[in-house]
Amino acid sequence: MLIKPLAISLAVASALPSLAAAQELERVIVTGSNIRTTQKEGASAVQVISAKDIAASGKASIADVIRSISANSGNSYNEQYTGSFSAGTAGLSLRGIGQKNTLILVNGKRVSPYATAQDLQEVFVDLNSLPMAAVQRIEVLKDGASSVYGSDAVAGVVNIILYKEFKGTELSAQVGSSTEGTGQSEKSAALQTGFGSLAKDGYSVVFSLDAQQRDKLQQDQVAWMAGSDFRGNANGALAWVPANYLNNDPTKLLGGLQGPLQLQPYGAITPGKSGTVQAYNNAQYKTLIPGISRIHSSLRGTLKLNEDTEAYADLLYGHSRADQTFGAPLTVGSGLRAWNNARQQLDNISVLLPVGHPNNPGATPLPFTATLFDLGARTKRDSVDFFRALAGVKGALAGWDYDASVGRSGSKLEETVNNFVNRYEFEKVLAEGSYNFADQSRNSEAVRNRLRLSTLRPAESTLTTVDFNASKELAGLPAGPLGFAFGAQWRREEMDSQTSTAVLSGTELRPAINIIQGKRDVAALFAEFNVPVVKDLNVNLAGRADRYSDFGSAFSPKASARYQAAQWLLLRGTVSRGFRAPSLPEITNSTSVSYGSVIDPRDPITPTQARGVTNLTIANAELRPERSGNVNLGVVIAPSSDSSIGVDYYRIRTKGVIDTESADNIIANEKTAPEKVVRDAQGRIQTLYRQYANQGDRLVSGIDIDLRQRLGLGRWGKLALNAQLSHVFKFEAPLALGEPLTNGAGNNYFGSIPKWRGVTSATWDIGAWASTLTWNYVDGYEQTTRENERVKPVGTLDANVGWKVTPAATVSFIVQNLTDKRPSWDSSTAFFDFTQADPRGRTAAVKLNYKF
Repeated sequence: MLIKPLAISLAVASALPSLAAAQELERVIVTGSNIRTTQKEGASAVQVISAKDIAASGKASIADVIRSISANSGNSYNEQYTGSFSAGTAGLSLRGIGQKNTLILVNGKRVSPYATAQDLQEVFVDLNSLPMAAVQRIEVLKDGASSVYGSDAVAGVVNIILYKEFKGTELSAQVGSSTEGTGQSEKSAALQTGFGSLAKDGYSVVFSLDAQQRDKLQQDQVAWMAGSDFRGNANGALAWVPANYLNNDPTKLLGGLQGPLQLQPYGAITPGKSGTVQAYNNAQYKTLIPGISRIHSSLRGTLKLNEDTEAYADLLYGHSRADQTFGAPLTVGSGLRAWNNARQQLDNISVLLPVGHPNNPGATPLPFTATLFDLGARTKRDSVDFFRALAGVKGALAGWDYDASVGRSGSKLEETVNNFVNRYEFEKVLAEGSYNFADQSRNSEAVRNRLRLSTLRPAESTLTTVDFNASKELAGLPAGPLGFAFGAQWRREEMDSQTSTAVLSGTELRPAINIIQGKRDVAALFAEFNVPVVKDLNVNLAGRADRYSDFGSAFSPKASARYQAAQWLLLRGTVSRGFRAPSLPEITNSTSVSYGSVIDPRDPITPTQARGVTNLTIANAELRPERSGNVNLGVVIAPSSDSSIGVDYYRIRTKGVIDTESADNIIANEKTAPEKVVRDAQGRIQTLYRQYANQGDRLVSGIDIDLRQRLGLGRWGKLALNAQLSHVFKFEAPLALGEPLTNGAGNNYFGSIPKWRGVTSATWDIGAWASTLTWNYVDGYEQTTRENERVKPVGTLDANVGWKVTPAATVSFIVQNLTDKRPSWDSSTAFFDFTQADPRGRTAAVKLNYKF
């Protein structure tokens, strides 16, 4: 397994800046430390993505650029996660241990997390809210940095660095479309301008503006998924939805065919069943990628106050909108419920055709199930406003380099859903007999409008920060200067994620709820020493003490070493302890109602088939923080100024991982904890009650391989070969509380965690042409919920050919997924795992760039 991906990448690659040619003497701060140094390569592995790299990738958003790195192992989501409370967003999960463990910075400073939580508990920064045009480079620190930055840096840090100075004006525009199905068009444009020079004028101002618009992609627009017939795949079925039937038996039809209903064999949809059902193809109601429109702006100004001091300020603003089909028209039947805010529980809503109802010819009330097709598909629009305003002063005083700043950042969401159903009007029309479920064409528009319900869900997250750090060379040691840094930080985190008034009043049928209301203050002190032990051997010692107002204190130490064993050989390593504070949704006043599916062996009707259930999840004020221990060991070999090979091993052991008990474990232990399971009169599960708790340990380990080779081809130009590969050795966690650790690497026990991910590129520059070919590889994995099923690996090629038409104008031809590779089948997700694959197929675009 190791040899094949490595051999392929070695044929096209090699990475990390050359050590032998490092002549830069300017002292700079590298992500992961507060001490200025002249060393380009430190004790921690840092992947640098330059503006040139971003342009060569052909990616249209900052999220697409960052998420494509190989260290994004799994359990991170972008806008394909349409069933999320955070639809339209994108995050990053270094090492696969969750977006909440990866810290995102802009210019080395924090920004507000998204307005509400992902998957009920994940507090994360939305990459789709951040600017693209203003980025000068991105530094990805791949080891734990809690000692420098705080508790949410357990897996690493992504520092997005914007231009401090920019001369002239640059305009770009890009237009493209996918070639799959009916196609999905996408447009983007950007402006970057700046004036002033700190060295010459004593000031600089940089302004950028970028915008992106993309059409919505529905499942029925993608050829191989349009029919929802996956019977040719392992454990595949006809993924149609039975509708309009009586007595909880899909073969007992309610009325004739209407709307999208067609007659289908029951056994084709649910193996083992017989008879005929009315069913519909859900593809027309399933959004794979929302339609989006985004605009981002960035304004950064720097003023030189004197030779040693400068003041700076930056303002970020972004507006994002995501539109999707939330789902098919609402289905009413067994298990229909509404929220009871007084009891903080769900009320069951009776779905019985009363005696005398036009659709009930009998003498007793009749249970039924019906999809209200004539009300139309349910739709959702998420509108997000993001900002950060930050000002500070930095300079040198009495031998100290210092930086002090104050900032305020926020994310505000307004989510609008349409064509949900009014519970009280439903109960009225059901009792009156004024709504015809069997032949919905007979319903008046007035009755339909009585049932239709539109709601607004607001959410807001804010972050206030005060930062100070200072560094100095304390003394001259025989091997070099003793560096020291210290600092302090205070921040206030606030999240107010609400639900609609229609939900709180019990008006909305089948509500989804993600209520989070809390705030806390965090104060921290940190210090760092950089000690040159002997020539070419540096040891760095750092520590951070954090005080959280809602659970207490924690201390994070870190020790690292950097040894330049030879001009061509660097050895490095870090050992650290970290922690993750319980997130606001996990520890404060929060309640969530969500929907999932389980296999219930005691289900009286379908004991072997997945059944939809409601999850009611609550916070836990008694949570302890997760404690982690990180080990990173690396070697960089640079045999020449044009080639280098870096290999870094990582190991993260986390104790007391916060999560809810799995649904399977709750069902298995129902006899000892019956209060966690609610069943209906038939004995079928309706609701599972869950609470966050410190569940157990997790151990993650692997290696990163980073390669680069530059070749001069004489009159044939220059060729640069690069590769980054990540291999996961272990991803171990207990499947249930008290059970031994199970390895999830190479399977989907804990979300899909492929053992290998890789990004390999070749860039050829000749004359006015610059061409980049990139190979993206995602390894296969075992499908753990089905026997003898393995999800196949996928490799896709991206191409970007740029032609400098004039010294000022460049045109680029961009093709993503050049060979139109289809995502690999995964029956556990119905068709493919959206955290690892993309349904768009081949996309082609043209980009124009002009510099004034």
